[in-house]
Amino acid sequence: MPAKPHETTSSRRWSFRALALWLLRGVVLLWMPAALALAAARWVDPPTTAVQVERWFQAEVDGKPYVKRYQFVSLDHIAPALQHAVIAAEDARFYQHHGFDWQAMEIAAEHDMRGGRLRGGSTLTQQLVKNLFFGTGRTYLRKGAEFTLVPVAELVLGKRRILELYLNVVEWGPGVYGAEAASQYYFRIPARRISRIQAAELAAILPAPRRRRPERMTHYSGLILERMRQMGW
Repeated sequence: MPAKPHETTSSRRWSFRALALWLLRGVVLLWMPAALALAAARWVDPPTTAVQVERWFQAEVDGKPYVKRYQFVSLDHIAPALQHAVIAAEDARFYQHHGFDWQAMEIAAEHDMRGGRLRGGSTLTQQLVKNLFFGTGRTYLRKGAEFTLVPVAELVLGKRRILELYLNVVEWGPGVYGAEAASQYYFRIPARRISRIQAAELAAILPAPRRRRPERMTHYSGLILERMRQMGW
């Protein structure tokens, strides 16, 4: 005997609810370890990140050699000029917001609707969470998980540790991660000795670290230096 229409609709409704419940459970199971890892990151320097694992896997699939340069150093061993340049370039309101810069997001969205190309509205905290746990992929699920983890990072880490972690894990070129590795790779000097101009040039690489172009570095680094002056640095 065929099912009645209302019985079929009810069955589908319950199937959807069951699926949604299982998805929610899956998200929670993934979210909890990430939240605990963030709490641990207040004292423990991460040995690797999702982006680093992703790049290694990509090299393995493509059959290309992969050399990872990654040396974690304390914030005191990174020149203030480099700290200021990265903040000026990537998140000028870093010390004013609590993980999300709604003003920058609104500006980025408006610019995107006009067909322009502008650095996104992601904060250093958002970028740190993405680097640590999600890699470079862009999905609504990843953005949702990132959205819930950013406040956790702000709460348990604090601004100084967030900046320290970001400067040490961010990708600065093929296989180059963190300020110390980038300073040695591009200028053959430790991060604590980076000059103001060199700092601006390194910060200029961050929007597209795997497509470094000297002419772009020169142009964008000049804008970063001007922004640093406007911010009193």
